[in-house]
Amino acid sequence: MTTTRTEAIREYVKGALWLLPLLAVGVAIAAGTVLTFVQVPEDSFLDVLVFQGTPDDARTLLFGIAGSVITVMAVMLGLTVVALQLSSTQLSPRILRNFLQDRPNQVVLAVFVLTFTYATGGLFTVGIAQGERIEDYPRLAVTGALLLLFASLFALVYFVHHLAHSIQIDAVLKRIEATTLKSIDAGFPGRSHPPAEIAEPPVWAVPIPAPSSGYVPTVHPEKMLDVASAEDAVIRYIPRVGDHVVVGLPLAWMWRASPEQPPPDPTRVRASVDQAVRIGFERTHEQDASLGIRQLVDVASKALSPAINDPYTAVQAIDRLTVVLTRLAVHPLGDAVAADSTGAVRVIVPGVSFDEYVKLCCAQIRRFGCREPAVVRRLLRMLDLAAAVCGADPDRRAAVAFHVRLVLEDAEQAIVQPADYDLIRSEGKAVLGRIAA
Repeated sequence: MTTTRTEAIREYVKGALWLLPLLAVGVAIAAGTVLTFVQVPEDSFLDVLVFQGTPDDARTLLFGIAGSVITVMAVMLGLTVVALQLSSTQLSPRILRNFLQDRPNQVVLAVFVLTFTYATGGLFTVGIAQGERIEDYPRLAVTGALLLLFASLFALVYFVHHLAHSIQIDAVLKRIEATTLKSIDAGFPGRSHPPAEIAEPPVWAVPIPAPSSGYVPTVHPEKMLDVASAEDAVIRYIPRVGDHVVVGLPLAWMWRASPEQPPPDPTRVRASVDQAVRIGFERTHEQDASLGIRQLVDVASKALSPAINDPYTAVQAIDRLTVVLTRLAVHPLGDAVAADSTGAVRVIVPGVSFDEYVKLCCAQIRRFGCREPAVVRRLLRMLDLAAAVCGADPDRRAAVAFHVRLVLEDAEQAIVQPADYDLIRSEGKAVLGRIAA
């Protein structure tokens, strides 16, 4: 079973720029050691393919490869920092993690580290033995350095190509959209229940304190089921995925059915709590669809700021939000629960409602973009499509209709040109009519 520590390690490894280069160092040392002992006979067909120079030529070649590669690595890292800075200031500081987890960047860096380590290691064996020059040297190993040089050249060209495409707004938004959709599909399945079935903690409930401060990236209610059943108690968490908690303050409430029963001991469930709830220093996409929405909203809000004033980027971000919101409109939402074999609810984790998702997608962009007709019309389109896939769910349709009215009201107050607002008003009335139908 996956533990919270395993999850944390796996998530950290995704964004670790040092891991693949470190593995590349080991591969380079191992390959160089093995090829050093491989001698190519003169009558072998490989003899004409391996390096034909003298030992001094081979050492000069290795010196040149090592120096060139380390210089290119410095330039490459500088370009990466510039791309990260550009994305942070122009789009959103919350998307830096997306670039750190970009696997092609990690692979290219590993190729350069592999080449540098291999060439540098060869300087200890090529043409030198016990401090004196020798005529014999591993020609196959030197040929391997040449092949790695060509691989590094190809990696450099690919890196420039990939970097130029990865910082384009369309690529950034597409990646956020894909990651958010994956979070929706892979997160714990929320299920809505009547309020009578999932009651609020009674007055005799005892708190379970948070073991540390930070954000809640993942919650696994099923991992608390056995201990809750053994204690004959109900456990209801306070934070949702993505919320911030403070050490020592209540992380969850635990209670038994009747106040006459002895209260449960929170210390007996502490180990299970640590396995069920992960608390980290940052939010992640693992179960947190709100984070991806927040990133897209940040991009739209930055684009609508007076310093940038780029409404079309905001429209593109809304288009991606439309994909996410329509997926959420057909997804089961609400509190996540774990029930025992008798069907009694034992563990409850509060979830994000559809109304809150609609507000997160719409409210901030509505306030910043209510003066721009193109942005307002795109918001109406997003809400219209979300309502269209909601089916006959009255609560979700009502939530969409409420935000349609807010969009129209803000646009009416902000747009001074009647010709601009007339089209918005007619489209808004049509959307409300389709929702009410």
